[in-house]
Amino acid sequence: MIAIIPVAGAGTNLRPHTYTQPKSLIPVAGKPILGFIIDQLLENGVKEFVFVIGYLGEKIKDYVSLNYPNIQKKYVVQEVREGLGHAIWLTKDVIPKKSEVLIVLGDTIIDVDWKKFMQIKTSVLGVKKVTDPRKFGVVAADANGKIMQVVEKPSIPKSNMALVGLYKIKEYDTLIKSIDHNIKHNIRSNNEFYLTDALQEMIHRGVKLESFKVDNWYDCGQKEILLKTNALLLSKRKKVATYKKNLHNCIIIEPIHIGKNSVIKNSIIGPNVTIGDNATIYDSIIRDSIIGSYTKLNDVVLFNSLIGSDSVIWGSSQSLNIGDNTELDLR
Repeated sequence: MIAIIPVAGAGTNLRPHTYTQPKSLIPVAGKPILGFIIDQLLENGVKEFVFVIGYLGEKIKDYVSLNYPNIQKKYVVQEVREGLGHAIWLTKDVIPKKSEVLIVLGDTIIDVDWKKFMQIKTSVLGVKKVTDPRKFGVVAADANGKIMQVVEKPSIPKSNMALVGLYKIKEYDTLIKSIDHNIKHNIRSNNEFYLTDALQEMIHRGVKLESFKVDNWYDCGQKEILLKTNALLLSKRKKVATYKKNLHNCIIIEPIHIGKNSVIKNSIIGPNVTIGDNATIYDSIIRDSIIGSYTKLNDVVLFNSLIGSDSVIWGSSQSLNIGDNTELDLR
């Protein structure tokens, strides 16, 4: 089984943070999104990885090389972003035709019964019930879970079961042929070559696709969802208070994560706060926020905030969305 992880997107909904780093490297609960994904796959027997990179792709390479030096990995560059289907199509030169692949979107953390999912003998797509399916790729399946139709962002959805960004494809060769068919005939949705259109072409070619309901689905492409995901993942972690020696006259409200070598004085931290490595925080109150590494905060009250690395903030109470290498004086 080979995992394909597309991480070529520009992450425009998370700017200014994605001006300086890929959205898949933004931390939640003390670890980049991509780290959660790779760890899940390694725990479930995946040994080979293909990363589709593009925007800030060298940072993806650096992160994977530093933190996962021993995994089997290859990189494919999507120079022009023409959709997820196109990104998968680019892997055809590095993956053998008769392979089985697992496609996992690089900005999505999925809570699923991996054992059951991996044991399904046919190709299978992860799905989750949503309130407004018009915003997603949607599957229509029969009572046994066999998928009859896949449609991207339908104006009149035939179901409320949305694709969550998890696909196990046993017929990789047929998938590539289906995408190739769509590219040759310029079959696009919203001017992109969607993976959903290729999956529909696979159904036309007689491939059986099944649906599998996931337990939870954390699409980390927006600030509000990213902060909710941070809170949920923090609540599931075991409490490992390795940070106490660097706290001075502080009140801690779990769950939180404080990175290595961060120093915090005269502050109230939590709940639902992730602080990166080597941060310095004095005389502040922080809750429901993510604070980047090497950031300095002094005399601030922050809530529902996403603060990038190497930032400096002084004074006042705000809800902020601050990218890397920023300095603010709010006094």
